[in-house]
Amino acid sequence: MSRGRREPLDSTPEFERLLEGATHRVRYVLRLYVTGATDRSSRAITNIRWFCERYLRGRYDLLVVDIYQQPSLARTHEIIAAPTLVKSEPLPSKRLVGDFSDHERLVAGLGIQKEPGGENT
Repeated sequence: MSRGRREPLDSTPEFERLLEGATHRVRYVLRLYVTGATDRSSRAITNIRWFCERYLRGRYDLLVVDIYQQPSLARTHEIIAAPTLVKSEPLPSKRLVGDFSDHERLVAGLGIQKEPGGENT
């Protein structure tokens, strides 16, 4: 029985396609600072969660911090108003204050990038 010579499998094009998709997939790291269970805090939490699911689905991490419960985090991160949204990734970092009902302002303020081949709407 003779052994035929096998051609090497070239997976380079597939690997490069997957790598390109991974490098273009931007992940947003967000931290929302609120002050207890106030109406303004509740509205900000609701608005940010809705916004993230609509514009950043599958590519965000959101941590809600009650500065009454964790005042040291507010001091460490120099939070002087609430609600404050801090985007630490991707750089540059950004801070926005308000109830986050203006979605166009959020898109611009956070520098939201469209998913390759997809829509953010």
